[in-house]
Amino acid sequence: MKSWDKYRAGLEEARFFLDLAKDEKNEEALSESAAKVAEVAQGLAQLELSQILGGPDDRRSAIVSLHPGAGGTEAQDWAEILLRMYLRWADRKGYRKEILEYQPGEEAGVKSVTFTVEGEYAYGYLKAEAGIHRLVRISPFDANSRRHTSFASVFVYPEIDETIKVEIDEADLRIDTYRSSGAGGQHVNKTDSAVRITHLPTNIVVACQNERSQHKNKAMAMKILRSRLYELEIEKQKEKMEVYHKTKKDIAWGSQIRSYVLHPYRMVKDHRTGVEVGNADAVLDGDLDQFIQAYLLQVSDSHAVS
Repeated sequence: MKSWDKYRAGLEEARFFLDLAKDEKNEEALSESAAKVAEVAQGLAQLELSQILGGPDDRRSAIVSLHPGAGGTEAQDWAEILLRMYLRWADRKGYRKEILEYQPGEEAGVKSVTFTVEGEYAYGYLKAEAGIHRLVRISPFDANSRRHTSFASVFVYPEIDETIKVEIDEADLRIDTYRSSGAGGQHVNKTDSAVRITHLPTNIVVACQNERSQHKNKAMAMKILRSRLYELEIEKQKEKMEVYHKTKKDIAWGSQIRSYVLHPYRMVKDHRTGVEVGNADAVLDGDLDQFIQAYLLQVSDSHAVS
């Protein structure tokens, strides 16, 4: 209510400047009125968004996994472009990010990557990105410079803390260790410190190779597994398993949530909301908020109607 009173007062101030501009033909007062209206509109949009992000897990940090679709090097390179996009977005929002597991492609890109985005409402925002992302471009890997279409999937889970108990039976786990591999530096280790855990009842597989210690990697992999099992249980409780499965569609034609076209024209379009942006380079550099906000507002409106 305090916010509402603040913005109502802001509009009254804008009206004052508008009346002043009319009475005295004052251009400066007109500009002041327009600036005040814009300020109120932006504030109300943020207020609405904060009301939308009221889910039980929206305030949590996020765990994000990227996987290329069929297509070998093309798709793997696209997955790495998406990784850069989300890390840049996290930087813009002031979030802390950390790569937990990175499996490089044979020639370029990644076979899979998992990372955390830590900060308030990271999951609330990034859940809007879960789904299939499609890229159309002239392939840098094609000697004939032909146009290629690539797909990659984005999975997003809330990072849960120790206050939430998720019971996991050790007998349900298969734990494998292997040597870390990656693009170099922190991703490479000469010992079998990387850990992969398979939860046999659900066939969920998680991995972590970021830490030098096998013990630390196992602890982080278990944290990721708890988050994924927690999300799965929440979906069951809410009878919304169709939402969960929607992000599990084939990583191919017809199932994408967003298309990034770099040839023959440049455009990014979200197929759920219809939002289109011509500056594809800015989007791939992390300018995602307009897509995220439009999707969250649409979901909120549909829930209100139902």
